[in-house]
Amino acid sequence: MTARWGELSSAQLADRIEADPDCVALIPVGATEQHGPHLPVGTDTIVATELAEAAAGEWAVVLPALAFGASFFHGSKMAGTVAFSGEETAAAASLVAEACVDSGFRRVLFVNGHVGNAAPLWIACDGFRRTFGDRRIGVMQWWDLTPDITRRATEDAVDWHANAAETSLMLALRPELVDTDKMATADDPDRTEGAVFRYAVQHVSTNGVTGYPSRATKSFGLELWRDVVAAARDTVERAHDERAPLG
Repeated sequence: MTARWGELSSAQLADRIEADPDCVALIPVGATEQHGPHLPVGTDTIVATELAEAAAGEWAVVLPALAFGASFFHGSKMAGTVAFSGEETAAAASLVAEACVDSGFRRVLFVNGHVGNAAPLWIACDGFRRTFGDRRIGVMQWWDLTPDITRRATEDAVDWHANAAETSLMLALRPELVDTDKMATADDPDRTEGAVFRYAVQHVSTNGVTGYPSRATKSFGLELWRDVVAAARDTVERAHDERAPLG
């Protein structure tokens, strides 16, 4: 059974750390942002939370998700986005990671569900390492766990968003939240190839999508999720056991 931080008492958390000092604190980090006409605005948070819980095994405790992330580039033309800046995302993530240390955890792993959070989370990790040199921290992202997962995630768009892979995952995890009628007509190509600059969503997408959600299927989502969870469980287990290469 997954150990969820929010469902444990203070005494139970302390007992968990005493029994397993290398227990990993998993912090799901998502976003609340437009995901085209067919996916819920909480997609990134849903996937991050589901992955943390599926990967925790006996090695980790899963914290409540951070549901707001670095989403300013989604703008405000499409309803639903609640955005933090990169700096605010890094600061929020840092506060949660530091609280894990205060509770006795020595190992912290962010489980990221939103591409825009990647840089802020690594900034949070840099600050954490400077402050807590004897503690461990890292970032796990479903789309880059293995080269094959990355290939499937980006098959229809390199700068993907609400694309075939992400939509397929939601069809596997929360199908009742996917508008399949709008999914069938939501395709919008990746227009970023060869671009020097990074652009806000309204400058590269007509509807908030980058990719081809019409190609999404539940069967593809289940297959992809199986491989994502297997790779994530391996990552969490290694995070639990890992020692620094030079001590």
